Amino acid sequence: MSTGRLAGRTALITGASRGIGAAVARAFVAEGARVALAHEPTAAMAELAEQLADELRAGGGQAVALAGDLAEPTGPAEVVAKAREALGPLNILVANAAASGRSPYQDISVAQWDLVQAVNTRGTWLLAKAVRDDLIATRGCIINLTSVMVRTGQPWAVHYTASKAAILGMTRALARELGPHYVRVNAVMPGAIRTENEVELEADPAVVAAEILPLQSIPRRGLAEDLAGAFVFLASDEAAFITGQVINADGGWVMY
Repeated sequence: MSTGRLAGRTALITGASRGIGAAVARAFVAEGARVALAHEPTAAMAELAEQLADELRAGGGQAVALAGDLAEPTGPAEVVAKAREALGPLNILVANAAASGRSPYQDISVAQWDLVQAVNTRGTWLLAKAVRDDLIATRGCIINLTSVMVRTGQPWAVHYTASKAAILGMTRALARELGPHYVRVNAVMPGAIRTENEVELEADPAVVAAEILPLQSIPRRGLAEDLAGAFVFLASDEAAFITGQVINADGGWVMY
């Protein structure tokens, strides 16, 4: 049930076409926020983002879909500028978009490494840089996405894990720098979440479940919707005295 916790606020959510980003967008709109749905500049992601924007508007919300290439140095600032032009000054940044891949570390190419770092690490920093003035003016917040892989040290994704560890450190450093301006910076650390990206990597849910469920305290798969409440909380006034923190949403996998 909506309580209007984000009424009057404007959020930019990257990677919002599907998965966690889309679930957060739905939850934010349900709580009264206007949302800019930033998506990868491909036809497939544009179609999904436009469909989500239509869905949110049909339910009475305010939403726009915006293309942006976070791998390009100018991409993050361009997305922020588009969101501001469409919806006004921003109160909330959700840096959710990420590049990934699965490969033994010795087989990762320099180009693959650089792409993951450009989107995940540099992109998160540049988004925070571009939205700084808005957040200071509105006393807003940033919510970054890290990963349980930072804690578990899983193999086959060294480039991705390194980028998510960097985001964890960046979250804390930004919280220190922006705290004097009453801007909060926190992170959400998802566990194994059954999203479209996972389906593309492994179509059979039973295969992943057999590997993941014994590691969790709660014996069911996590869904994108399971994370949305953490984002709403961190974006709301209920978290007004919380910054530099990480919320694990992993079904009780990692407990430290």
